[in-house]
Amino acid sequence: MLRNRSVPESPRGRALIGAAAAAVLALTACSPSDGEHTSGGEETPAEKPSGEPDRLTEVDPETVADLDEKHTEEKRGDVSVDISYPAVGGAGPFADELGRITGRAAEDFADAVPGAESLTVTGALTAAGGDVLGVRLEQKEKDSDGTRTGHATYWYDAGTGATAYSTQLLAGDEELGELHERVAGILGEQDVDTADLYPIAGMYDSIGFNPDGDLVVEFDEGQLAPAGDGRVHAVVPRKEAEPLLSDLGERAQAAATAVTRDFKLEAEAAAPKDGAAGDVPGRPSPVSPDVDCSDPKAKCIALTFDDGPGGRTPELLDELDEYGAKATFFLTGEPVRENPETVRREYAEGHEIANHTESHPDLTGIGEDEVREELASVSGLIDRETGYRPELMRPPYGATDDTVAGVSEDLGMAEIIWSVDTNDWKDRNSSVVADRAVEGAEPGAIILMHDIHGTTVDAVPDILKRLDEKGFTMVTVSQLLGETEPGEKYFDGEEAVTGKGD
Repeated sequence: MLRNRSVPESPRGRALIGAAAAAVLALTACSPSDGEHTSGGEETPAEKPSGEPDRLTEVDPETVADLDEKHTEEKRGDVSVDISYPAVGGAGPFADELGRITGRAAEDFADAVPGAESLTVTGALTAAGGDVLGVRLEQKEKDSDGTRTGHATYWYDAGTGATAYSTQLLAGDEELGELHERVAGILGEQDVDTADLYPIAGMYDSIGFNPDGDLVVEFDEGQLAPAGDGRVHAVVPRKEAEPLLSDLGERAQAAATAVTRDFKLEAEAAAPKDGAAGDVPGRPSPVSPDVDCSDPKAKCIALTFDDGPGGRTPELLDELDEYGAKATFFLTGEPVRENPETVRREYAEGHEIANHTESHPDLTGIGEDEVREELASVSGLIDRETGYRPELMRPPYGATDDTVAGVSEDLGMAEIIWSVDTNDWKDRNSSVVADRAVEGAEPGAIILMHDIHGTTVDAVPDILKRLDEKGFTMVTVSQLLGETEPGEKYFDGEEAVTGKGD
């Protein structure tokens, strides 16, 4: 939910996001949401809910027959946490999922934000009608830099028993892309710089409807403009928004634009056993269905970059894009805080984002709690920026032991080492780095480089050109390896691409 955000005035500026699960119930309204019919057969207009034209609708709690509130107060280390959100009778899975989401947000804030002091999350119903519920969460973070506010909105669909992300109001990635273009245009007219706005679920995490059915998209304070500028939002007219909506989006719009008196759920649906939310627009996969690395003709190889993002990483991304190459970036803490827009771009362009610890220590020389802090901090940072939680980590210096493996397993990450070391940190010579990368290349290789070194960035165009000429397909580590096991170590993808073990 809460995520770091880039603030032009401060490299440590942040705001908030959202991340969600997927669950929906069988919901039934006691009165129709589309108005009643008169004896003459004429339909009377539906009663509009309250809400401003530039904000999501607000459901009057008095119209919901069985409404309660979930409330928790706790301390996470030195951080005070206060969370409350509505719980509708018969929608237990939704309340449970909101509890998981807000709990993870609090954990990430405490783990990832230096100087974290307090987090307050307050939820309110933005829709309750037909077979849909919507809850908008307002989050206030206080840290040593001040207080910032963000929002995330989640939707409960009766058809699946799953909690849906805001982008699931849209029919797919193409529709999210179209919405993104419209939103960028609207914000541009407001003199908001949209250069760092990307069509990913982690940025489009609060989408809903105003009382007239227009689509309202809101961004976290400090995400696209200085935190002091307050809330940034765009209102897309109903006629432009409706062609972009999914079936859930159409039902959510109907629920959000008409008051349903005495709303009540007659039965409680079960959440999906695997917690799956289905396809989520704006959540790019690090694995493309168009590449089969088990086919010898593919000649898959993984380029990996550690310690970034660096100041010249955007140049590297430009070069990768020219060749249609994908890479895996193992990120460290402070560079993520200094370059959050680059992290979002890496993710949006289909590269894989992975964990390389907070401060790059030899993990075998510290205790289990310290190992956990080093990894949890960066996973939280990445999640706050993108809505994606890393499934891979790389221990600095390749140093690992049973303790590191155990913590990695607990945090759901496989350990990725390498088979080709370019030693680019030692030999700052682009020609030497390029030669080592290309000479070590073979199907299944995992090549280690560092995007914080200018000489490495200079070497990348030559590396890509030569590997492309040799017929290699440059893919993410997850594409190369296939499914990985948390806590297990991987040095290359030989078995994945040849079917042979070591």
